[in-house]
Amino acid sequence: MESRSTALTATPIHLPVASMRSVYQTQDVERKLAKLQSKEHEQLRSTYERMLERGPERFQVKPSGIPEMAALYQSLPNFTEALDDVRRHVALSHDSPDGLEVTPMLLLGPPGIGKTHFARKLAELLGTGMSLLPMSSMTAGWLLSGASSQWKGAKPGKVFEALVDGQYANPVLVVDEIDKAGTEAQYDPLGALYSLLEHDTAQSFVDEFAEVAIDASQVIWITTANDERAIPEPILNRMNVFSIPAPTPEQARQIAGQLYTGIRSEHGWGPQFQPEAQADVLDMLAELAPREMRRALMTGFGNARLDGRDHVRVDDLPRPASAKSRMGFVH
Repeated sequence: MESRSTALTATPIHLPVASMRSVYQTQDVERKLAKLQSKEHEQLRSTYERMLERGPERFQVKPSGIPEMAALYQSLPNFTEALDDVRRHVALSHDSPDGLEVTPMLLLGPPGIGKTHFARKLAELLGTGMSLLPMSSMTAGWLLSGASSQWKGAKPGKVFEALVDGQYANPVLVVDEIDKAGTEAQYDPLGALYSLLEHDTAQSFVDEFAEVAIDASQVIWITTANDERAIPEPILNRMNVFSIPAPTPEQARQIAGQLYTGIRSEHGWGPQFQPEAQADVLDMLAELAPREMRRALMTGFGNARLDGRDHVRVDDLPRPASAKSRMGFVH
C-alpha cells in the first residue's frame, strides 16, 4: 500500500503523525460494491459505501526524534526490557523514510502486574490509541478476522474495524490473555494471527466479511499472557517475548508514587491535595498489585476529601480483602 509524507504539528511527546498511508485500494472496494445485487447484503453494501466515503488513507506515526521516555521508565520500572525494545524500534525509524515498525511483543507475567497498563501507556506515547481484544471471551476466530457475509448477523472483525473505522494505519492492538483463548471452538480464535503477526502476509490481510485486502502490516501488536505453555509455538515464534517480573518493594513504592501524582494531575480536584503521597501511604500501597493501587488511591482521595483534608492517610485506604490481593514481590 502507498505512503506519502505530510506535515503535521508535533505532539508534546515529539512523535507527530508525519505521513499518510493507504490501508486499502479504492478500486477493490468499487468492484465489490458493483457486484452486489440491489437489495442484497445491506450491511455489506453499507460497509463498502463507508469505506469509499472515508477513503483509504490513514495517519501513520513517524517519529521526529527519540522521545523522552524517562517518565515511562519511572512508572513502569519492571518493564525496562520491553521499553528498551520500543526505543530501539523508534531509533530505527528516526531520520529515515520508513514508518515506525514494532515487532509484535508478548508480555508474560502474573495477573495484575500491569501488562495492559503498559500497552495503554505505549499507545499514549505513540498517539495512535489502543484497542483491547480480550481473548478470554473470544470463542471464534471471526472476532479478529470477520465472518462471511453469507452468515446471519455477520460483521467485520476487530482488525478491519481498527483500520477502516479508525484514524491510524498503525494502531496499537492488544490481544489480552492470549493464553486464555477458547480451544473448544469450531474455529481457532488465534487463526488470523498466523498471518497478521507476519509483516509480509499482513500487508494483504483479507477480512472474511468485506473480502477486500487491508494493509495491516503497520499494526503494533501487544499480547499478554500468564502462561506461555498454552500459546501455540508458531505464534510464539512471531513475537518478542518479555518475561515481566513482579516489582520489587522499592519499585512498587515508585509505581504507587507515580500513580498518586498522575491521578492528582488528571483531575480538577487534584490541586486540593498535597503534591506527594505520605511515606506510610506508599508503604501500604506497595503491598498491592499495580492494578489495585489506582482503585485504592481513588478511595483514599475520596475519604480524605470527605474528611476535609488535603492529604491521604493510611486509614483512608481500603484494606486488602485477603492475602490473595497482595503482590508477590521480588527481593
